[in-house]
Amino acid sequence: MNRATVRFGLSVVLSTSLLLSACSQMPQPQAAPTPVAGSPSLVATADECSAFQNHPVVVSRIDFRTERDWLDIVKTFEPVGGGPKEGYVLLDVGREDFERLRVTGLTRGWTIRIDAAETQKHSGSLQRPLGSLSISGYSCYRTVEETYASAQNLVTQYPNLATWSSIGPTWLKSKGRGGYDMNVLKLTNRSVTGAKPRLVITASIHAREYTPAELTTRFAEYLLSNYGKDADVTWMLDTQEVWLVLQANPDGRKKAEAGASWRKNVNDTQACSNGLYGADLNRNFTYAWGTGGSSTDPCNETYRGVSAGSEPEVQNLQTFLKSAFADNRGPARTDAAPANTPGVYIDIHSYSQLVLWPWGDTTAVAPNGTALQSLGRKLAYFNGYTPEQSVGLYPTSGTTDDFAYGELGVASYTIELGTAFFEPCSTFTGTTLPKNQAALLYALRVARAPYQLGSGPDSLSLSAPASVATGASFTLSATADSTRFNNSNGTEPSRAVAGAEYFVDTAPWAGGTARAMTAVDGTFSSTQEAIRATVSTTGLSAGRHTIYVRARNSSGTYGPVSALFVTVGGTTSTTYIGTVSSGASSYQPSTTGFSYAGGTLQGALTGPSGTDFDLYLQKYSGSAWANVAASEGASSTENINYVAASGTYRWQVYGYSGSGSYTLTETR
Repeated sequence: MNRATVRFGLSVVLSTSLLLSACSQMPQPQAAPTPVAGSPSLVATADECSAFQNHPVVVSRIDFRTERDWLDIVKTFEPVGGGPKEGYVLLDVGREDFERLRVTGLTRGWTIRIDAAETQKHSGSLQRPLGSLSISGYSCYRTVEETYASAQNLVTQYPNLATWSSIGPTWLKSKGRGGYDMNVLKLTNRSVTGAKPRLVITASIHAREYTPAELTTRFAEYLLSNYGKDADVTWMLDTQEVWLVLQANPDGRKKAEAGASWRKNVNDTQACSNGLYGADLNRNFTYAWGTGGSSTDPCNETYRGVSAGSEPEVQNLQTFLKSAFADNRGPARTDAAPANTPGVYIDIHSYSQLVLWPWGDTTAVAPNGTALQSLGRKLAYFNGYTPEQSVGLYPTSGTTDDFAYGELGVASYTIELGTAFFEPCSTFTGTTLPKNQAALLYALRVARAPYQLGSGPDSLSLSAPASVATGASFTLSATADSTRFNNSNGTEPSRAVAGAEYFVDTAPWAGGTARAMTAVDGTFSSTQEAIRATVSTTGLSAGRHTIYVRARNSSGTYGPVSALFVTVGGTTSTTYIGTVSSGASSYQPSTTGFSYAGGTLQGALTGPSGTDFDLYLQKYSGSAWANVAASEGASSTENINYVAASGTYRWQVYGYSGSGSYTLTETR
């Protein structure tokens, strides 16, 4: 180390001390050492001293130089304004963090100052009372009450797929002062039993972050509304589980809904003069608690709480996570979880456009770091965010993802959404929602073995006829792709596609029979391959079947499956001829009907000119026939197209007016 470096290091220590003490010295020292000639002084100005006397938390503006600067800052502090395009960032920080940033700024060439107007605005927002029935100006975001009501409506609408239950009370409720239960929305097909891997998501643990709770609620709505329609959603809910804590800090969220820039919970046992009480729940988790990147000052935004896991919200979440995932990692920092460890945990925040993974309290790479990075880059492919290890300028400790990975070995991530805490609805619905819904769907797709599947090739663009005649064959086409990684921060190794296969009805993890697919160009040799197979329906029952496709890379690692539906027997047509009188009915093929395995049923009726015949499709319930579809136009022709479940059906032709013979063409 040369003499100049030693001088700089000593000067930083000395100047930091002067900054800490300057506000208690009036007047300020006239001559204070600086680390390098011409560099900004570390000594607090009179205005800065006054700001901290009036506001324990200030909004600071950092004008930085590079995108690397931005990433390092926002992995440590959640911004309240600015961005990489603007070249500056606004942070709400206490005096201790302001001092640390001032010192760091000298080495990075940043300008750091207090933004008086934003500080006053932030302080004023904290004085607003609790309680708001809607979020003024942000109609796309649901309040706590609206979120809870939506979850309960999903349970009512999809009773076999969704449940809604409490995991414990918030701080206010635990004190008998109102508050909420913290609830989890669980999604899976309960008719399919057995052990199921889980995707667990917690959202909006920092109260002022509107977008995470809404994204997670809409993700649940998407899954349930597409079950039975989309083959991938269907197999994922049949064989996996999704556990969603839609509002992880509902007490604090009510403060934010009233317009306050509120981050913490509302534990007011340690009062602050400006009302900024509470603990930062994402610094209160017990794993590596208090080892850096959190504050001991109750008025600081990153206050870690009086002890590890002191807050009831954190206690609830830790118990919840331990119930969701088995412990698959040893006690040592260097212990890796097995490569086949199931489950994915994601904590969703805003904002900064990042996909982060452990560790946050050290620059050391986690034992499963390579696999965490591969899947992190894959998730970032969908939302376009920067994939990074969580540690930033300074370590952050007591966080959700470090707890989930450190204690349980589960693949754990933090996603920082979008461009603002209070993101405009047009931005949220147009960009943040679709991109991140795609990322969450992929996380669910790989939940069976994320450390392995995350680096495997994806099976895309599956194509096959929607319906095929019994005994016929059809062409199954797809693309196997090993390139879908976000390489904006390092480059994922190139892995060629080495093979692909398909399964009919029984997936590979359930013991299904693999059938080889071929490369369209004749050989598997590149990172993107068009693949296909000829599939025979011989031996398949009439009705809808699920076709699964997966591919492997040159390392022998499989990617996740993709699926589509094919209905066998859908092009088989039968023509019935009969007669019906006015006011009477005729049934086809008979009054006792026919058994059907499921799929689309089409009926096309033609009667004599001038008559008005109606057509009905009926299903037998075990004790009586009931109409499930009807065509009642005022004409002699009628048409029905119905997606039928398995059961017993019959056609009813009713002579509304006129009599004569008719032709009924049935297509299954």
